[in-house]
Amino acid sequence: MALSGVEIFKLLPKTNCKKCGFPTCLAFAMKLAQRQTTLDKCPDVSEEAKKILGEASAPPVRPITFGTGDKAVKMGEETVLFRHEKKFVNPNAFVLEIKDTEDDATVDAKINDVLTSEINRVGQLLRVDGICITNDSGDAGKFGALAEKVASKAPDVGVVVNTESPEGAEAALKHFSGKGAVLYGVTAENAEKMVEIAKNNKVAVGIKADGLEAAAELTEKVKSLGVEDIVIDSGARKASEILEHNTLIRRAAIKKNFKPLGYPIINFVQRDDAMYEALVAGLGVCKYSSIVVMSSAEKWKNLALFTLRQNIYTDPQVPMQVEQKIYKIGEPTPDSPLLITTNFSLTYFIVSGEIENSKVPAWLAVMDCEGLSVLTAWAAGKFTGAKIANFIKESGIEKEIKHRELIIPGYVAILSGAIEEKLEGWKVTVGPREANGLPAFLRSRAA
Repeated sequence: MALSGVEIFKLLPKTNCKKCGFPTCLAFAMKLAQRQTTLDKCPDVSEEAKKILGEASAPPVRPITFGTGDKAVKMGEETVLFRHEKKFVNPNAFVLEIKDTEDDATVDAKINDVLTSEINRVGQLLRVDGICITNDSGDAGKFGALAEKVASKAPDVGVVVNTESPEGAEAALKHFSGKGAVLYGVTAENAEKMVEIAKNNKVAVGIKADGLEAAAELTEKVKSLGVEDIVIDSGARKASEILEHNTLIRRAAIKKNFKPLGYPIINFVQRDDAMYEALVAGLGVCKYSSIVVMSSAEKWKNLALFTLRQNIYTDPQVPMQVEQKIYKIGEPTPDSPLLITTNFSLTYFIVSGEIENSKVPAWLAVMDCEGLSVLTAWAAGKFTGAKIANFIKESGIEKEIKHRELIIPGYVAILSGAIEEKLEGWKVTVGPREANGLPAFLRSRAA
C-alpha cells in the first residue's frame, strides 16, 4: 500500500537541509508520495527508512531496459493514466517478428528493414527498435541458427526470444546473454525451467498468460523464482481485447498500486493486412503497450507509427523546441542571406529543410518563442519587432555578415516597419508566407 506524504515525512531526517532541491522535508515527502521525485535525492535518509520507503517511492510500472548501448529502449516507469496529467515517460518499442521457418532471403530482408528504418523527424531519431525471433518450427537447432544470424547481423538491436521450449530458449539466448533481451513464452507450466535459463543469461522474462488473473499469478510466480524484470502478455490479440486488458493492467498498477500487474506490456499485433496491422499497432501505442510486435515494417507504416508515438510521448504542456541561436545552413559566407523564424521544432525543421532544398547557403536566426509557431508567437506577443531587434543585436550575427538585411516570414509582414525602427541601418525584406516558397525565393535573389 502506498504511503501518504505525512507517513513518508515521519521517516525523513526533518532537517530541512534543501539538499534534495525542495525547501522542506515535508515538501519533499509530498512530492515523493505523488511519485514526482525519487528517494535517492535525500542524501541523509537512514537505511531503515530506505527499506520502508523504497517500494513506496518506486514507480507503479517497473522500469526495464530493452537492448543495450545507444539503441537501448527504456520501458515502464509510468505514473499516470492520461498524458494531460503528466507526460508519458518512456515510448514503446516497435519490434519486427522473424520466424525460423522463413527462408534466408526473407530473414535477410527483414533484418535490413530494421537496420534501415531510422529516420530523423524534428530532431529526433526514430526507428524500429527490435527483432522478435519466433521458434515457429519447434526445432531448437533451427531456432539457434536464426538467433546466431540476427546476433551477427544486428548486434546492437534489442531482441525478443519467442519460444515456449526450454531447449529452444537455451539455443537462442546464448547469443544474447547480457544484452537486454527478453525471453518471451514463460507459462505456468514451463516457468521453473524458463526462469532459470533467463537468470543464467541475465535477460528479462516475458510471461504468456490467458487473462488478467492468470497474468497476475504468473508474474508473482516468476518473481518468487528470482526474476523481477518482467513484461506481461495477457493473451489479448483482438483490438477490443488489447484496449480492455491494457487499460485494466495500467489502471490496476497506477490507481490500485497492484504490484502483480505493475510491469510493461507486450502486445502481438501481427495481421495479414498491413493497414489493419498498423491500426492495431497504433492502438497499442495509444493504450499503454511497451513492446508492439509486428509482422512487417513497410516505410509508410513506420512513418505513420513513428509520428503517432512521437506525439503521444511528447509533453502536451511543453511544445517541442530547438535552441535559440544562429544556425548555418550549408556553408554561408558574409554575403549569404539572413532569415529568421521561431524555435518551434516543426517550424525550424521545415524552414531549414526548404533552405537546404534551395541549395543557397544561408544564416537562419532561430528565436526563442517558447516553442510556438510564427503566427502563434506573434499573436502571443513573443515574436515582436522589439524582441526580434534585441535578439539580432545580441546574437553577434553583425560580426559574421557584411550586409544588414533580415528576411522575415511573410505571415508577419506587419512587423517589418517596427523591426526597422529598432534595428537602425537594417533593411527588412518580407519572405514567402509558406516555407515551401523559400527555394524559389532564395534562388531568384541569388541569380
